[in-house]
Order: sequence, then structure tokens, then C-alpha cells
Amino acid sequence: MNTADKIKLFKERKAEARLGGGESRIVKHKAQGKATARERVELFLDPGTFEEFDTFKTHRCYDFDMEKTHFYGDGVVTGCGKVNGRLVYVFAQDFTVFGGSLSETYGEKIVKIMDLALKNGAPCIGLNDSGGARIQEGIESLAGYSYIFLRNVLSSGVIPQLSAIFGPCAGGAVYSPALTDFIGMVQNNSYMFLTGPGVVKTVCHEDVTTEELGGASMHSSRSGVCDFAGASEVDVIEWLRTLLSYMPQNNMETTPFVETNDPATRRVPELNTIIPDNMNAAYDMKQLILSTVDDGIFTEIKANFAQNIIVGFARYNGRSVGIVANNPLNLAGVLDIDSSKKGARFVRFCDCFNIPVITFVDVPGFLPGTNQEFNAVILNGAKLLYAYCEATIPKITIITRKAYGGAYCVMSSKHIRGDINYAWPTSEVAVMGASGAAGVLHGRNAQSMDNPQEFLAEKVEEYQDKFSNPYVAASRGYIDDIIEPAETRIRIINALNATQDKRDTNPMKKHGNIPL
Repeated sequence: MNTADKIKLFKERKAEARLGGGESRIVKHKAQGKATARERVELFLDPGTFEEFDTFKTHRCYDFDMEKTHFYGDGVVTGCGKVNGRLVYVFAQDFTVFGGSLSETYGEKIVKIMDLALKNGAPCIGLNDSGGARIQEGIESLAGYSYIFLRNVLSSGVIPQLSAIFGPCAGGAVYSPALTDFIGMVQNNSYMFLTGPGVVKTVCHEDVTTEELGGASMHSSRSGVCDFAGASEVDVIEWLRTLLSYMPQNNMETTPFVETNDPATRRVPELNTIIPDNMNAAYDMKQLILSTVDDGIFTEIKANFAQNIIVGFARYNGRSVGIVANNPLNLAGVLDIDSSKKGARFVRFCDCFNIPVITFVDVPGFLPGTNQEFNAVILNGAKLLYAYCEATIPKITIITRKAYGGAYCVMSSKHIRGDINYAWPTSEVAVMGASGAAGVLHGRNAQSMDNPQEFLAEKVEEYQDKFSNPYVAASRGYIDDIIEPAETRIRIINALNATQDKRDTNPMKKHGNIPL
């Protein structure tokens, strides 16, 4: 065979590899409203930047007549490219090849990409569409998954790891995404579960649909497994690209700076009237966030899960920050099991990758009740406390209204290494609300009074004057300054500038033991 023939053969095999499981399977795949693995990679990466590896790799299984069927690439497209001009490593599972099931060689391809990402300090992104382990390969397939899980753990906190779910991922196919930092899913077209509806019916005698058991709506609102549920694959891919824009390449770098025309000296006058006169009335914390961040752009995480706390990414004067905020519109902004876990995981991610955290506080306490106590609200609430205590990044706190009891301590207070803590004049920093405190302190005395209600009202006012305001905390230095609400954006930017070279360390140890 001469050179021309060899090049011709190469091009033919390259074209065959690009077809994955073949044209007929691609047609069937697209009929379900799904893009191919290669189309997803092209959508995700900057045009013309994809460098593919292991294009011609095939499986090595000779049982169950598997030797009769080989596809180049063996069901996963792997390589590197750029997103917004920055290097990333990516793998995209191909459902048209053996249902995207993982074989020994398939696992080797992904492991190679993960190792390269870790060695080169670049994010690793998985575009998942897999039915799980390739049962024809038995232990080799399970070993392949285990090698991937190990890399997920070793890479955690060193490089960002993002996952998208584009199809029915089951069994081992969901553990790797669960070990990554963020997961996006497609509404009505992607699913995650360890055991499918058939097994659930057989073992548990429960009738449940695929969507109810593991759909994007369920995982984004009830389980909290999913961080974003997009209407289409394009939405999820754009979300992944947006997330990366807030992140450094690895834990040794700083976040990218993004130019903005939003003035650092911009006042927000409407914040002077956002807090209702009735201290028990709700207001929209997201409106507060949007009005202070650069260009009103806030990328929320887990928007439909544990809505009594808000977490997400934004920028102040071009600099990436993570935002954590109690949300008075949901459960009055109390902390509970789900919101504590949601907040803790987000704070720890930001701490891993040198992203300052801005905390907006309006929290009346922890949610009471047997359901919370029986399900370990103590341990779960402690997760958020642990995350804030452990974090060595710049931490800026703004108390807008209520900061009561243990929840005050947890929400990045000065006492757990909050760097700069501000309070609005409308804030109340106390063990509990004035009404409750007066009842506890003076309830017995009130019973002996001619007019107990009037007596308690006086004590409520007395408690408010002494404790339910930010000035007592400020007098002790627990609040660094009481600020005009309209100045919030300006003061946050000033605080970020003042802490940008912060250096803080924790005691030497292998790792802590977070209350799981």
C-alpha cells in the first residue's frame, strides 16, 4: 500500500469514527431530541479548538459475541480544547455505541483525560449519556468506573470538575457526576438514578415513572443532586461555559478578571427602602443581590432547591465572588437541613478555588420541629458552620435585618473569621427577637401585673433599645461598620480590595472531619 492509499484509508477510518454507532443509530438518537456526543463537544468548546485523543481505540472483549462488533472510540469522545480562550479537558459519552455503556477501554480513555487535566491544572468536564456498566465485560467495567471515581476524588479541590447529564444515566454512571462540583440536567430528557423504575417496582413494590424517580425536575427541586435544569442541551452547555467564566483554572490560580462598565462607585438608593417597616414582612433578597452586582448578572446555583437560602456566582468590579444569602421570601429565611447542606457545599467550593464569599444575612434562626430534629438538623446545620469556619478566602458579611441566635454565629459572623462585617441600620443582632426575648425574661413577672400586655410591650421596647439593633455589636467590634444600604455595592467592592491579598491558614492536618 502506497502513501496515498494509506492516507485514504486513514481518512475513511476517521470518517467512520466520527459516525459513532452508525448513521441509523444517530437518526434514532436525534429523533429523541438529543445531539450527538461530537455535536455537544463542538457546542461546548470554542470553534476549531478541539484536539481529540484515542479516536481509534476499541474494546477488548471477546465474550458474548462482542468480538464481532467494534466501533472506533468505543463509545466516548475525549480530548481537550478551549472555553473562552482557556484550556479545558472534556469527554462526551456516545449513546449510539452500546448505549454509552462503559467498558475497560472506555474507562481508560476517560482516566487519561482526567490525569492530563490534573497534571496540567485545567478543568475537566464530563458530558454524560450512559446506561451504566457494559455487562458483557463484568469486573473490567466495574474497575473502569472505580478508576474514574478515584480520579474524581483526587482532583476534587484541585481543578474544577463539571458534569452535564444528557440522557438516562444509571448505576455507576451517576457516581462520577455526583463526585464533581456542579451538575446540569435537561428537562424531560435526562435522568439519574442508581436503580431504575423496574427494580424499584420489583423490590419496593412502588410504581414510579422515570421522570418522577430521576428526572431533572425532581433532582433540581427535591433531592438537590442537580444544580441547574435547562430547557435544552444548548441551555445546559451555555450554563457550563458561564460557570467556567467565574472560576480559576485550578486551586493555585486566581479567578479571571472581566471588564465592566458598571461603576465601582454606583449607589443603589432603592435599597434604603427595601426593608419593610414590619420586621416580619418578606422582601426579595434576589432583588437586593441583582441591584448590587456588576451589570445585574447573577448566576444562581440550585435555584429550585432549599429556596430559603440563595447561592450563586456574580462579580463586583470585574472580580468573581460567590454569594450566599438568606431568603425571607421562603420560610422567612430560616436555616434548615437542606439549606445548610446547600450553603456548606457552595462555600467549600469557593474556598477550594480562591473565590471570595459575600454573605447577606437575614436569618431568624433554625427551623424547629420533629422532622428537622429526627433527620439531624444539628449535624446538617453544623456543616454550614464548619464550611465558614474552615474557609480561608476573603469573607464579607452584610446583615440586612435579622441575625438571631446560633444562626447569627453560623452565617459568617466575625467570631468565625469573617473578615469584614457590615450591618444596615435596619438590622437586629440578638439571641432572639425582642418579643420572644421579653416573654422569656419577663413572662412570669407579667402575670402579676395589672396590665400584663402593657408591661410586656414596655419590655419588648426596652429589649429592642438594648439589644435588637446593630449598635451594641458595633460597640464591641463584632460589626466593623454600620452602613447606609444605598452604599452596599461601594462598601463590598472596597472590602474586596482591602482583602484581596489576604493570607490565612488552618492548623496542619491530613484533613478535618466535617459532620457528615
